[in-house]
Amino acid sequence: MPAKQRIAKITLDEKSVVRRNADIEHERQVAIFDLLEENSFEPISGQPGPFHLRLSLEDNRLVLDLRSLDDEPLERILLPLAPFRGIIKDYFLVCESYFTAIKRASPMQIEAIDMGRRGLHNEGSELLRDSLAEKVALDLNTARRLFTLLCVLHIRG
Repeated sequence: MPAKQRIAKITLDEKSVVRRNADIEHERQVAIFDLLEENSFEPISGQPGPFHLRLSLEDNRLVLDLRSLDDEPLERILLPLAPFRGIIKDYFLVCESYFTAIKRASPMQIEAIDMGRRGLHNEGSELLRDSLAEKVALDLNTARRLFTLLCVLHIRG
């Protein structure tokens, strides 16, 4: 995949993002940092990169607003959120258990919860990758980081 077919800047819709606690804020920051460090994002339409990606939620859909680095609109990709609802709900529950466990549980209990958390995260990432397959080619790590950001957009105060 050409080096230019990547996300070079990312913006989350700030009216959707609620900073609930330090753990969630840290996950968001790490996902954005890792995504910008290494990703592969190639629209099937052939739009040339690198890209500024604006992520938001609108009418029960994930909006991937693809722009040039000069902020010129290139393409808008809408993805229904219904297939993600169950995974995101389960992922939030397991994450809550994980963050509680790291404060008071044994290492074995933390590891077991973390395995479940990673499994749900992988499932959500694969679903995101498959759902976008006809619109954008992306690698698994890019899908994982975008799934984290999709979850962050779902957090309400």
